[in-house]
Amino acid sequence: MTAPSTIATKFLPAKDQLGLVAVGFSGGQCKSGVDAAPSALIESGLLADIQETLEYTLYHDGVVHGYAKHLPVPGTDLPLRTAGAKAPMINPIAVSSVTHALCDQVYEHASKGRLVLTLGGDHSIAIGSVAGTAKAIRERHNGSEMALVWVDAHADINTPESSGSGNIHGMPVSFLTGIARPPKENPDVFGWIKDEHRVNPSKIVYIGLRDVDIPEKKILKDHGIRAFSMHDIDKHGIGKVMDMALDHINCGPGQEGMPIHLSFDVDALDPYVAPSTGTPVRGGLTLREGDFICEVIHETGYLVAMDLVEVNPALSGDGPESISARETIRAGCSLVRCALGECLLG
Repeated sequence: MTAPSTIATKFLPAKDQLGLVAVGFSGGQCKSGVDAAPSALIESGLLADIQETLEYTLYHDGVVHGYAKHLPVPGTDLPLRTAGAKAPMINPIAVSSVTHALCDQVYEHASKGRLVLTLGGDHSIAIGSVAGTAKAIRERHNGSEMALVWVDAHADINTPESSGSGNIHGMPVSFLTGIARPPKENPDVFGWIKDEHRVNPSKIVYIGLRDVDIPEKKILKDHGIRAFSMHDIDKHGIGKVMDMALDHINCGPGQEGMPIHLSFDVDALDPYVAPSTGTPVRGGLTLREGDFICEVIHETGYLVAMDLVEVNPALSGDGPESISARETIRAGCSLVRCALGECLLG
């Protein structure tokens, strides 16, 4: 039986207070079904594990938010092509409005000193979740910056100009860092993002990359962003990669440390482990490697927020009750539990 974690938190007033936001939103990409993920994760028993096994006090409104009142009138959210863009942004008003609302929800929890878990939804929602955490950390800790650990097969740092698809789930990091700014063609799109919401590129670490667009490679290089691909994991092993990742953001043993927001896309795992996701790429993390990443970040005591995104039960071929859907949901729950303190020996 797993016992509650004994790891002391460094940036939260209590280690057992958890705010949960469930986000049933799929507008950052074009495949339906990812909006059903929060319900599937909750119905699998995740909240019971969090409360009863890991003994967190859970703050959750009991709602999977679809943000209907924040969505534009049908037919008005037209694709937005910025100057020089390869493809127009899809659903720009909806994604901007929903992530703004989500930012406020996450901020509400984080400002009270709670660890915040956001269940997506596609990865565009991280624009809101990370922004809300970053704002709260700055307010609670005298302007302190926050580190962002992005575990994903993809870099998600395309700009509206460099994206080949126009899907905003491939752009969140560019908006969160200020590399992408509100488009001149419609400044209201992501115009709500201010400096208080942003993350310093030098405080970002990627883990698990294996499908990175050519423009994204240039962005990573130009901005000096630390990224560990699957090649690095094969070469060094996940333990050494985590040591290097934490050293980069000054969170290794004996270092001063800083708050960490962990944003975990389930497609970082190999499709053999997590097949029900929108953009699977072969050659990914094993479940143990994914769990290890979460365990190590928990053990630092610096975790202040986590996203789990891109579980899509509808993409299993046989519906949400299929073996592949259940295995993906099970993997997602395992990642969350490990980040919240579950360990192999209890």
